[in-house]
Amino acid sequence: MSGHGHHHVSDLGTRRLAWAVAINLLLTAAQVIGGVLSGSLSLVADALHNFSDAAGLLLALVARRISKRPADEHRTFGYGLAEVVGGLINLTSIMVIAGYLLIEAITRMFDRPEVDGWMMVIVAGIALVVDTATAVLTYSMSKESVNIKAAFLHNIADALASVAVIVTGTLIILFDWYWSDIVTTFSISVYIVWISWSPFKRCVRILMQSTPDDLSIQSIASTIRDVPGVESISHLHVWSIDESTVALELRIESGNCTSLLEADDFRQRIKELIRVHYEIQHATIEIVPAGSLSGQPLIAAHEKVSDPQPRQEQ
Repeated sequence: MSGHGHHHVSDLGTRRLAWAVAINLLLTAAQVIGGVLSGSLSLVADALHNFSDAAGLLLALVARRISKRPADEHRTFGYGLAEVVGGLINLTSIMVIAGYLLIEAITRMFDRPEVDGWMMVIVAGIALVVDTATAVLTYSMSKESVNIKAAFLHNIADALASVAVIVTGTLIILFDWYWSDIVTTFSISVYIVWISWSPFKRCVRILMQSTPDDLSIQSIASTIRDVPGVESISHLHVWSIDESTVALELRIESGNCTSLLEADDFRQRIKELIRVHYEIQHATIEIVPAGSLSGQPLIAAHEKVSDPQPRQEQ
């Protein structure tokens, strides 16, 4: 594909995301108003769910813009973590609000207000149409992006939640089962927390520079130790720079490298090995003479490093 064609596809994807964000925000506002007017807490809970979709899509839209910014002297690894920080803020706020809805639902068990079933059904029906439209907008893009695929699946789940609200409104209209609104609120709130928990943990792990879940320090160390010429290794660190890039830092003791050229060739072979086996794209490897790492731990404790000069506030 030519550069012009790629640019056209990128702009089309951005426009689709922008439309998806806009209609989800309008839907959220309509659901909140409908929930307040009808007295339905489950409708407000579904509005929260749709707002989480809009926020997630907005983050994806912003990430497409930020990802084009090159690394600079202040962000030497680039701006990929901005999406992680935004996701953590978004997920935290969503789970806090879901907790509030759970408490409100418990309160309503003792004070049951009247609920307008017809308002619930009408607004939830509109939500179902919008959720379906959003899924259609993001379906083709979901094949190429994990983040947008998650947003697509989230919209499918939203459609199911809207169906649940429609069923609840119908039960209220036909049988005056007002308690079903409380049950549906519980279900939607618990579901929101459940689907948010995994990405929430992922955001925290990335920001804490944890080893990615799918990688094992011991496995990486074993693979490197099997390379001829490696006598011992230490200070092995593996962490995520952003959602898609993994970094590694390592010291290797070798007695086979008698020149800088041999050391560099040895280092490149190790880098290629871990790239092929573990898809680690960014590796910093220090080759030291035999005997230098005697007694050094595989995973070193963090050492306090003093700055020779005080940092200036930006």
